Amino acid sequence: MSLQWSDSLEIALDLMELHPEVDPLKLHFNELRQWILDLDRFGDDPNHCGERVLEAIQLAWIAEMD
Repeated sequence: MSLQWSDSLEIALDLMELHPEVDPLKLHFNELRQWILDLDRFGDDPNHCGERVLEAIQLAWIAEMD
């Protein structure tokens, strides 16, 4: 099953696993977007992503770090 933009927690968990040294607060949205698109499990339309979607993924990542 592929990940969609709405799967913010699952995406965040995958990113945490691939980039454990990264502070998501210091990550630029264009870099975050590309990392998501590069995930093997990601399969949604790249054009359906906006700032709010990336913000939700970033917030999920931060919440999981605590």
